[in-house]
Amino acid sequence: MLKGINLTLMIGPAVPLPVPAAVLDALTDIQVQVNSGEVTSGFEMKFTLSKNSPLHTLFLLSGQAAIPIMRAVIVVTVNGATEVLMDGVITHQNVSPGGAGNDPVLTVKGKDLTAVMNWIDFSGIPYPAMPNFARVALILAKYAVLGIIPVVIPSVLTEVPIPVDRIPRHKGKDLAYVKQLAEEAGYVFYLDPGPAPGTSRAYWGPLIKVGAPQPALNMDMDHYTNVESLSFNFDNEGRTLPVVFIQNQLTKVPIPIPIPDVSLTNPPLGLVPPLPNDIEPLSGTAKLSPIRAALFGLSNAAKSADAVTADGTLDVLRYGRVLKARQLVGVRGAGVAFDGLYYVNSVTHQIKQSQYKQSFTLARNGLLSTVPTVPA
Repeated sequence: MLKGINLTLMIGPAVPLPVPAAVLDALTDIQVQVNSGEVTSGFEMKFTLSKNSPLHTLFLLSGQAAIPIMRAVIVVTVNGATEVLMDGVITHQNVSPGGAGNDPVLTVKGKDLTAVMNWIDFSGIPYPAMPNFARVALILAKYAVLGIIPVVIPSVLTEVPIPVDRIPRHKGKDLAYVKQLAEEAGYVFYLDPGPAPGTSRAYWGPLIKVGAPQPALNMDMDHYTNVESLSFNFDNEGRTLPVVFIQNQLTKVPIPIPIPDVSLTNPPLGLVPPLPNDIEPLSGTAKLSPIRAALFGLSNAAKSADAVTADGTLDVLRYGRVLKARQLVGVRGAGVAFDGLYYVNSVTHQIKQSQYKQSFTLARNGLLSTVPTVPA
């Protein structure tokens, strides 16, 4: 492995254990993709597969003949700081010829532990007098055996259903239902592996774009440059202003209410956000309670808020640490319009025998920096 970087791979049924040195030596390529929540995070590993390799045993076990869960945990230590990149389950295996006298290649693919939440349909389970966050906490509790720790944030606009009025019931599989409740509340749901190997935080709450930013990404700054590439895109075409309708119970007249895309957890990261191109009336909101309609509007407002996006790559050794998704990061050297703070939407880790690189996507809601100086 590269100097300053140590890789730990743990694989096993339900409870993963460190793999033998022979397996780690056969590992040639790792790719881990971490997304913001709408898209499931996943991983891919490639091994050289000799005839006497212990990977044949792994391959048979992960064939799921008798063991339903084959977990894989990928941990990397960079300059003494340990990060759990992935805690997931193996879903696919493929063996391809090596060619030109080389050993065959075993490719193992998988998804994070949300894949387990997509196995069983629990439709019909009643949740009397339980608000949405209580339902989510109860659903996630059944996955504690996998080391999943619920982090559930109640909404300030929480609605408690009255049993004589309606009793919410579980719809479909756990993952789809939890994501549906998150969308209705204007929230996100994702699994964040770590902080210890074998544990994951299941976050259900607002998309938080506040906090201390990670070390800045520098471009065109001589020896301070720490990114290999970074390009920006400004697109205001999809930005809309959602409008919900609240029905007056006495007159039955719907009242239109525009919903902003800025909240306490989602402050503007760009000083000059562009005006919406379109007004989008949200159908069906007049049938909802005012609280549920407002939450639905906030969820839709957040989807089109980011008019500025950026894509780039970096070398982890040059950056000095692992760039993490779902946090803020500063950008310097891009010019007045694009310097400033961004939210890291997704990160892809690419680890080989001779390199550790990351590709990433950033986003924010406008041009110009909101801070006078971007922290280094």
